[in-house]
Parts: sequence; C-alpha cells; structure tokens
Amino acid sequence: MNYLWGFLMFMIGLFFLVSAIRKSEFIVYKILTARSRVLWKEKVHSFYIFVGIIIMCLSLLFFFNVWG
Repeated sequence: MNYLWGFLMFMIGLFFLVSAIRKSEFIVYKILTARSRVLWKEKVHSFYIFVGIIIMCLSLLFFFNVWG
C-alpha cells in the first residue's frame, strides 16, 4: 500500500512544482494560490516550488518504506 500512497504523494508534489514554475492558470492551482497569497504575497509561487520539492522527497521515503 505504501507504493500507492508514495506514488500519489509524488504526483501531487510534482503538480505543485510544475504549476508553480509555469505559474499555471489551472483552476485548482489558482484556488490554492489565492488562499496562500494572503500570507505569502508575491512569493506564493516560490512557496509552492519549495512545498512541491518537500512533498516529493517525503513521498520517496514513504514509497521505499523508510518513513511511515
């Protein structure tokens, strides 16, 4: 089961990373950035790049059964 959740988390992290780099107009990403813009102002895309990388790293640990 760790394979499924690890892969799913990796894909979510990849979505955050790619969307933040491209400054996507996808509706889900726009909703997330609108909520985060209150706290992070114009650095919201940098925040999502960082979050995407962290989620991808943690998902690899979960995928290989090192954590979780």
